[in-house]
Amino acid sequence: MRGAVIHAPGDVRFETLADPKILEPTDAIIRTAVTCVCGSDLWPYRGLDTTDEAHPMGHEYVGFVEEVGSEVTAVRPGQFVVGSFATSDNTCANCRNGWQSNCLNREFMTTCQADYVRIPNAQGTLVATDGHPAEDFLPSLLAVSDVMGTGWYAALAAEVKPGSTAVVVGDGAVGLCGVIAAKELGAERIIAMSRHASRQKLAREFGATDIVTERGEEGVARVKDLTDGIGADAVLECVGTTQAIQQALHSARPGGNVGFVGVPHEVAIDGQELFFSHVGLRGGPAPVRRYLPDLINLVLTGRINPGKVFDLTLPLEQVAEGYKAMDERRAIKALLKP
Repeated sequence: MRGAVIHAPGDVRFETLADPKILEPTDAIIRTAVTCVCGSDLWPYRGLDTTDEAHPMGHEYVGFVEEVGSEVTAVRPGQFVVGSFATSDNTCANCRNGWQSNCLNREFMTTCQADYVRIPNAQGTLVATDGHPAEDFLPSLLAVSDVMGTGWYAALAAEVKPGSTAVVVGDGAVGLCGVIAAKELGAERIIAMSRHASRQKLAREFGATDIVTERGEEGVARVKDLTDGIGADAVLECVGTTQAIQQALHSARPGGNVGFVGVPHEVAIDGQELFFSHVGLRGGPAPVRRYLPDLINLVLTGRINPGKVFDLTLPLEQVAEGYKAMDERRAIKALLKP
């Protein structure tokens, strides 16, 4: 098969790879219908995560089941399935509590920018749709496998409630999906922090009521101006940098909550400051599997369309251009078609 391999920062290649095989009775093999480049893939691409040796890339996927292991009964060959970037057996104590991304048998997907993918823990990870969805739905279903599920978790972790005011820090795909989530959960006011006109437009389309272009202390001051000097009820942090988490914490009102889903890079939080702020903080890898059935339904019924975050479509063989375009902010998110 063919797939993306990163060799060094800025060096992603499209190569011939060994076909995946069933290694465990709980595995499945899928043929990808579409895959994509994630904002978190840019960390190693930019050299902010180390690449000690060449390895495949990608953790977002939807596709058709080709083969299943002997213990997999939840899906069967020929079905169209959506999965999560974190696999889970969906039976351990953590899974039963709704934290499938902390499954005791968790494996993170890392090989999905390819023609075929082995899915560990397939029994608990994959959710089949009724029949094969129309092609128009594929981008949104792909978004559900990570960025929409992660944006949804950010909103839940921040405790967005009907009538509340929410701030979204970050205008990448996760942040934009966080706007969708905040609107679906009933936020009356949604303040999107963005400096880019195309992303501001999409945030508005998804439900943002206000746009803040300032960052850092100026961004916090602007949020305070919009909230009578108090701050927001809920803040979704969707970046993972020190500036973003500080901006999120300072934008929340006393008694408010921050949901942080940006993978942290050199982020340190002052415990004394957090203690006296009365701001709640929850985050981590999103338990996407918990939300898959509901989010798939929201997509297929036409209620949400997170696939609009894909503003660049390329053949899989041009995956390197997808990375480059996202790195240069010429694209929000690159969709790849095998």
